[in-house]
Amino acid sequence: MKKQLIPLAIGGFGIGMTEFVMMGILPDIATTLNITIPAAGHLISAYALGVVLGAPLLVGIAGNYPPKKILLGLMVLFTFCNLLSSFAPNYETMLITRLLSGLPHGAFFGVGAVVASRLAGKGKEAQAISMMFAGLTVANIIGVPLGTFIGHNLSWRITFVIIAAVGLVTLFCIQKLMPVVSQSNLRKDLKLFTHVEPWLILGITAIGTGGLFAWFSYIAPLLTEVAHFGSDQLTWILVLAGFGMAVGNLISGRTADSISPIKATALFLLLMSICLIVVYYVSSIQIPLLGMTFVTGAIAFSLGAPIQILMIRAAKGSEMLASSVSQAGFNMGNALGAYLGGLPIAAGLGYAAPNLVGAMLAFTGFLMAMMMYFRQKEAPRYELSTGH
Repeated sequence: MKKQLIPLAIGGFGIGMTEFVMMGILPDIATTLNITIPAAGHLISAYALGVVLGAPLLVGIAGNYPPKKILLGLMVLFTFCNLLSSFAPNYETMLITRLLSGLPHGAFFGVGAVVASRLAGKGKEAQAISMMFAGLTVANIIGVPLGTFIGHNLSWRITFVIIAAVGLVTLFCIQKLMPVVSQSNLRKDLKLFTHVEPWLILGITAIGTGGLFAWFSYIAPLLTEVAHFGSDQLTWILVLAGFGMAVGNLISGRTADSISPIKATALFLLLMSICLIVVYYVSSIQIPLLGMTFVTGAIAFSLGAPIQILMIRAAKGSEMLASSVSQAGFNMGNALGAYLGGLPIAAGLGYAAPNLVGAMLAFTGFLMAMMMYFRQKEAPRYELSTGH
């Protein structure tokens, strides 16, 4: 890994930890704040909503500053808001702090993806972006299980203090290692929204990745209430899921660079739909469920780089805003998956039911990706820089 990408990977680690650790400590937060599991799931949706709002808003506000300064500002906000979460006294306050914590997420990955692609060699852009997302996968191997263990055995509030500390380390690394990259022009960036293709990619991202979050948002009660694992076993099972995500991230960039981003996106969405159906049917059988936890994590995280590079290429000349909007799409999926996945639980259908919801979302994303694939075959890809 190029040393210039290290700050992005560390920042990805912190962001991945704050986003995904919620799934592991959801029962602990519900107990502390005296709320139900579906209500605690709204904290996941609140964070995702923060990403959706923050990605275009913060990039728009800071769009004419150099990416390095933008990344520094975003990580200051990230650190402060996660520290606030650790002191939240009640559900309402926690809901607000989670919303605020999500604001810098999409913009950080959006700006970071553009920086990574510019630092990459020709034809290696998706692999460079996957290196940034490697921080997310390491978070799921180390950070999320560690945060879950601390949440179960000490306090989930300490988990958020650790996340804030990671933010401070990221700030230091950005200042020391991040090169200066030219800024983009916001007025030119806004032309992005006058074309169909970015909106289609946004829809694929929001609906398709909703399948991932319908599964992962409720993985803790699925494992303990349906498969009857002990709560003390959650930590190592989340490590298993994290290793799957790391494998998926490695596959992601290479696949996107070799068969094209849109083909990779369609393939992984179809496989994710199949995986979630299998998870539903093996959810009460421990050994097969463990295997599917690894496989589903791998398939789900294979989507990151292809979708990111797809959006960047679709928005020539507006890469930074487009990449940030793509992150907003992922977190629309987060909110959508957590919310829709919670509906069958609230209706009494059990903790395995969200997987069927997720399968439907992923398959819908697959159909939209195929629509875009045939659209690209029939018409040349537009480029904003030429006005076509």
